[in-house]
Amino acid sequence: MKGKFLVIDGLDGSGKKTQLDWLVRYCKKNKIKLATVDFPQYYRSFFGRLVGRYLKGELGNLKQTNPYLAALAYAADRWQAKPEMEKALSQGKLLLANRYSSSSLAFMAAKFKKKKEQERIIHWLEKLEYEAYGIPREDLLIYLSVPPDVGQKLILNKGNRKYMGNKNCHDIHEENLTYLKRVEEIYLRLVNRFNYWAKIDCLDKNGKLKTKEQIHQLIIKLLKEKNILPFRN
Repeated sequence: MKGKFLVIDGLDGSGKKTQLDWLVRYCKKNKIKLATVDFPQYYRSFFGRLVGRYLKGELGNLKQTNPYLAALAYAADRWQAKPEMEKALSQGKLLLANRYSSSSLAFMAAKFKKKKEQERIIHWLEKLEYEAYGIPREDLLIYLSVPPDVGQKLILNKGNRKYMGNKNCHDIHEENLTYLKRVEEIYLRLVNRFNYWAKIDCLDKNGKLKTKEQIHQLIIKLLKEKNILPFRN
C-alpha cells in the first residue's frame, strides 16, 4: 500500500519544524510508520549547501539574484532526496516534509511585482519540479499562516543557525518585510487554487499566537478529515 505524503509549509518563523516534531512524536506513540525530510538540506546535499550560501548573501542580495537560477538550486536539492522519498512511500510510510516545492513557488514568484511574471515562474517551477525532476506530488500541504511581521520577530528566537554562519540574524529572505508580505500573498493565492492545500491560522481572533499544542491539535484534526491519518478512538 502506497504511503501518504504530507508537507508543512509557511513563512519563516511560523513553527513548521516544531509542528513536524510534534507530529513525529504523535506517529511514534500511535505506531504509525513514518519518514521525515527537511528542506533545504543545508547539511546533507550539495545543492542544499549552495542554498545556504545563497541565503547568507554570498551570491548576491535579494535583488541581484535571478529567481529562475536561485530556484534551480532548491529544485535540485529536492531532486537529490527523491530516491529516499520514493522508497518511504513505496514502503507504505507517512512521509513528513518541512517545506517543499511550495516554498519555491511562493518565495521565487514574490521576487516579481507583476502578477503575470509571478504566474509565469509558478508555471515554470511546477514543470521543472514535478515533470523534469519527477519529484513526488504531495497528498496534503498544510500552510501555517502567521503574519510576516510576527514571523520575522519569532525567527530571532531560534538562536544561531549553522547555515547563517552560527549567527542569530535574518537571511536575505527574512530581512525584507515588504518582500515577505508578497510571499504571504502568493501562498494565500495558492491555498485557494490547489485543492490539496489547506491553511491553518496560527493566531486567534484577538491576534494572539496560538499555543503549540493548539496548533498541533488543529493539524491532527485536519489530517483525520483528509484521511491522511487513521481515525483512532
